[in-house]
Amino acid sequence: MARVKADSGKPPAGLRPGLRSLADLKQIQQTLAAEREREAAADALRLAAEKKRAAEKDLFSRAIGATEPLRRKASVVLTPEPPAPIPFQHQLDEQRVMRESISDEFDVTTLLDVDDAMSFRRPGIGTDVTRKLRAGEWSIQRQCDLHGLRSDEAREALGAFIRTSHRQGIRCVRVVHGKGLGSPGKMPVLKTKTQRWLIQKIEVLAFVQAKPAEGGAGALVVLLAPVGRQ
Repeated sequence: MARVKADSGKPPAGLRPGLRSLADLKQIQQTLAAEREREAAADALRLAAEKKRAAEKDLFSRAIGATEPLRRKASVVLTPEPPAPIPFQHQLDEQRVMRESISDEFDVTTLLDVDDAMSFRRPGIGTDVTRKLRAGEWSIQRQCDLHGLRSDEAREALGAFIRTSHRQGIRCVRVVHGKGLGSPGKMPVLKTKTQRWLIQKIEVLAFVQAKPAEGGAGALVVLLAPVGRQ
């Protein structure tokens, strides 16, 4: 009976070390073939994607036609407009006209009614107007206080007040001139001048001395002409 030789563990002649059999060699060949197939498939997919992108780009170009790059507009620097110049000359002209139209030398006594209140009404204005002013039937809408002002300051302030009030449609105002108790000799200098100035203002129709609760001898209630009538 023949003896069976024990396997010595050496690979067959002609095989590299590490390859124990033909089966191992076949398995390696199959693995390499699979890798080559995967690489070929990946290359095919990449090539197909590139062709698709190129086709889409070409289709878009044909759809929109020839194009030109947008021209960049020059930047515009916005500078604020300078404020309108203050009409100093106009203001000076108004002040000059006001000074010329209101005189301290005007004789007011020739136009005042002879009564305890020393009221004034223009020709054509009935006595009922001054009566209603004294009775408080006209609501006082605005007030001008001349206290503490010099004569020239008071004249300009009063002229501007009457002019502005008339333009804004104000009909009845109160002008506070004080009783003159602090003046030299306790003479109501500003009171007399205020009456003179008011009589010379064409916007003024009438005025009366205020009621005690509204200033009494230290104030006047003045009725102005309607807007558009002077």
